[in-house]
Amino acid sequence: MQLAFALYKYFPFGGLQRDFMRIALECQRRGHAIRVYTPIWEGDVPAGFDVRVAPVKALFNHRRNEKFSAWIAADLARDPVDRLIGFNKMPNLDVYYAADGCYEDKAQTLRNPLYRKWGRYKHFADYERAVFGADAKTEILMISEVQQPLFAKHYGTPAERFHLLPPGIAADRRAPANAADIRAEFRREFKLADDDLLLVQIGSGFKTKGLDRSLKAVAALPRELKKRTRLIAIGQDDPKPFLLQMGALGISEQVQILKGRSDIPRFLLGADLLIHPAYNENTGTVLLEALVAGLPVLVSAVCGYAHYIADADAGRVLAEPFEQAQLNAILASMLADDAARAGWSRNGLAFADSADLYSMPERAADVILGERP
Repeated sequence: MQLAFALYKYFPFGGLQRDFMRIALECQRRGHAIRVYTPIWEGDVPAGFDVRVAPVKALFNHRRNEKFSAWIAADLARDPVDRLIGFNKMPNLDVYYAADGCYEDKAQTLRNPLYRKWGRYKHFADYERAVFGADAKTEILMISEVQQPLFAKHYGTPAERFHLLPPGIAADRRAPANAADIRAEFRREFKLADDDLLLVQIGSGFKTKGLDRSLKAVAALPRELKKRTRLIAIGQDDPKPFLLQMGALGISEQVQILKGRSDIPRFLLGADLLIHPAYNENTGTVLLEALVAGLPVLVSAVCGYAHYIADADAGRVLAEPFEQAQLNAILASMLADDAARAGWSRNGLAFADSADLYSMPERAADVILGERP
């Protein structure tokens, strides 16, 4: 079959983008042709992919999205495909990968009622309804079971159109046999002493991921513990507001902010704790990447995959509603307890051997291609 995939931006370090790539490659592996529609492509193009970059520009994102949808429709009219798979909500999709949560629910519960009178709201609500409306035909690949009831509540989406996928953790995230050697080399490279403690926070969108919360928690550590602690944050985002916050908190010497990069497994093996106090997060793939690497996790309960950390006893999950004082206290206790961190690490590695955390691309391809495992 000729398959077309559509997404608003491709770059190598985004969670949605990495999921798209692995699903598309799995479909290609099964013998199907891959076309990609996107206004922005950054990075290498895999062999055999037909990437069509839409020449659309607009002052506002929602206007750009509308132009992009129209451009896809015109191109498909000239050069049809068998399936159109979207990684962002848009009209006329055969299959949608639900990387984002329910927009309508957020608009009704988190926004001022006046927000729903703006053109931006109408656009995103209409595009979500085009996917989830009761009369729509789009098959939906769900990666967060907590979101399905919200879509059903607002749109009456029939249950049979939802397909809940297992996580899709890449094999290279699992701790290899030489994990101890990789860790030692990493810590030499970053000049970490044996008793230094390294926190990592990984993910693009520092504001949503709660980097401001992490910085406050580091600043609040007891003096002796704070002297031994460093934080490295990695992601594609503007670091300026957080550099200013670090300066105001007096922790600029202890924190580094790095751009997205391809050697994340080294950081997961070299660190002592992953901190992820996100404000909202549909899933949180990095939580499971840390778990299978044996890295303990401290995470906010709003993250869709936080329950895996609790199920595996591989760290701590913050209670909701979020309280900064709780994050500060739990971070300090986790960093101070070497034996507890070793136990969480063992538990994560054991869970990684027994749970299906890896087959998302294969199960997604089954739905896209109308196959059954």
